[in-house]
Amino acid sequence: MKLHKSGICAAVAALAVLLPAGAALADVKAGVDAWSAGNYDVAVREWREPARAGDADAQFNLAQAYRLGRGVPADDAQAETLYAQAAAQGHLRAADQYGLLLFQKGEREKAMPYVAGAAGRGDPRAQYLLGIAHFNGDLADKDWPRAYALLTLANSTGLPQAASALAQMDEYIPLEQRQQAQALAVSIRADAESRRARDLAAVDLALGAMEEPAALAPAPAPAPKPVQVHKAPVTVAALATPAPASPKPAAPKAPATKPAGEWKVQLGSFAVAGNADRMWRQLAARPELAGRDKLEKASGKLTVLYAAGYSSRSEAASACASLKRGGQDCLVTR
Repeated sequence: MKLHKSGICAAVAALAVLLPAGAALADVKAGVDAWSAGNYDVAVREWREPARAGDADAQFNLAQAYRLGRGVPADDAQAETLYAQAAAQGHLRAADQYGLLLFQKGEREKAMPYVAGAAGRGDPRAQYLLGIAHFNGDLADKDWPRAYALLTLANSTGLPQAASALAQMDEYIPLEQRQQAQALAVSIRADAESRRARDLAAVDLALGAMEEPAALAPAPAPAPKPVQVHKAPVTVAALATPAPASPKPAAPKAPATKPAGEWKVQLGSFAVAGNADRMWRQLAARPELAGRDKLEKASGKLTVLYAAGYSSRSEAASACASLKRGGQDCLVTR
């Protein structure tokens, strides 16, 4: 068995010597052209030999074909093997896909270095997974501002799972940390763009700066399945308990002495605007907010909720202090 394996290795080595690098590149490019034309069987045939000879682009493209079941029967195990081979050679897209595939099959600890790398280059699926990990504190250090920032970035690309995760985080992460997350998200985005450019430049140098690097088969992997966000510790202040529902009068009469003023109590900021309405419904019956106006303002990608109409700072501060004693975080502002 060992002799047979050595014979195969020798044959492959001989083939690698006989096959010029330009010819291998041409086969990969020919495969991409066939793939783009919908000739998946032809594309796979063009990629097989370069992939066996160690061409990372061919390995990645062939992995995509197995992942999608185009030109070959779908085979996640074969796709994983090929992604791993290409990733080991520094192929960034292969490394990103490999990490997501490992995570989806349950090998989460093994996947996290790849997920973190992909998130660092701006992949929204990886940002989603890493953000959940930072929120839960299981696969990454617990860091709620970073978790919220990463989910905000993933949500900005339209990743559907991110919105529901943010809605859960809105209930547990304090207002100050959510505000910190907005500045952090800007910094993470800038770092991701810089890192991606730097990583790609490093790959080009490692490959000898080919004049025409082979194009890659356009086949993004499906978005990861939603990950359950762990329930926050009981010591973390969550939303105040909703008051019992009661029917409102059809035409409520405004108080004769409705307070007026420019001071406000900031009640929360939300990546999902509907959560601001939900919080107001939960808090509107509290005496600290009696007769106050609901005010919403846009702040970047956040909706900020205020109770407006306090005549002085001391009046707003007294209301905020009372709210905090009831478990509702808040800030006094003008």
